[in-house]
Amino acid sequence: MFTSRLASRNVRSWRLVALVLPVVLAAAVGAGYYEGRSEHDGGPADSDFVDIADVSPNPPKILAGPNASTGVVLASCGRNENAHRNEDNVVATPGMKGAAHHMHDYVGNVSTDAFSTDQSLAAANTTCTNGDKSTYYWPVLRLLDDDPAADVAAGSPHNRGTIVQPASVLVSFRGNPSSKVIPMPRFLRGVTGDAKARTAGLTNATRVQWSCSGTLDRRTNRYPRCPNGQQVVRIFDFPSCWDGRRNDSPDHRDHLTFPAANGVCPTDTFPVPQLHLEISYQVPVDAPYAIDTFPDQARSPITDHADFINVMTDDQMAQVANTLNRGG
Repeated sequence: MFTSRLASRNVRSWRLVALVLPVVLAAAVGAGYYEGRSEHDGGPADSDFVDIADVSPNPPKILAGPNASTGVVLASCGRNENAHRNEDNVVATPGMKGAAHHMHDYVGNVSTDAFSTDQSLAAANTTCTNGDKSTYYWPVLRLLDDDPAADVAAGSPHNRGTIVQPASVLVSFRGNPSSKVIPMPRFLRGVTGDAKARTAGLTNATRVQWSCSGTLDRRTNRYPRCPNGQQVVRIFDFPSCWDGRRNDSPDHRDHLTFPAANGVCPTDTFPVPQLHLEISYQVPVDAPYAIDTFPDQARSPITDHADFINVMTDDQMAQVANTLNRGG
């Protein structure tokens, strides 16, 4: 069974906070990113880090309208205790082993790799206690300890460092502040963020969110420096306006887009439950750390991203939508 509760934290807008540093802007990178190599080969840059105290709090939350779906549905899927990791991306590059050139952490479906199909995912087991066989994944986070014994991905030696297992993973679905939602179709693919944002620009990376566990109202597109006792938190909000026809599209984005700031979906799209992930890590204060990236992305935090495939049964997804629409 799914566990539900009223939303205690609403999906809110955030400000992209830039550090003003005396360095030269790298033209190929795009707005908001500054060059400045650290001592770690291949990145990240020193300017990729920010003290969370220097990040402005979020703007006021969006008020729910009279037809809003205000519930929240939680799923307990573990924190990848079974060490399910690979360098595949079945959403972006199906059938191509190692094509991501960076390691992903997975929760949910235990079988996901480059060669997964709708049928194989539906037949596999899951780490989610509610029976949800969906797959949820994102790049691993590593401590940049330069330990020669640390995990190094065979296909991406640029991503050095010891993999940090998440301290917690929150998988939740949220409603829409403007209207009721309809169920997602089974096997719908979804992407948030852009693994190539450092060179491609920020168009698809404007929703990258990093924070600290004690100050979740402060969000940034940089690696946060968190106070002692607080965890580093990655926050992923997925698009939630479906075109009503397709489970995927050539760019993996056109079929499932983001609503406007007030929650209204674009014309000819329909609001579906919004997937919201929060991944938290115990990172020592002031320790250098970074996510895995493509080689030319220099382990930049603006390249953070996550993917999912909805493998819930129609009955399970209908239960999610009904709970959101009831408000709890």
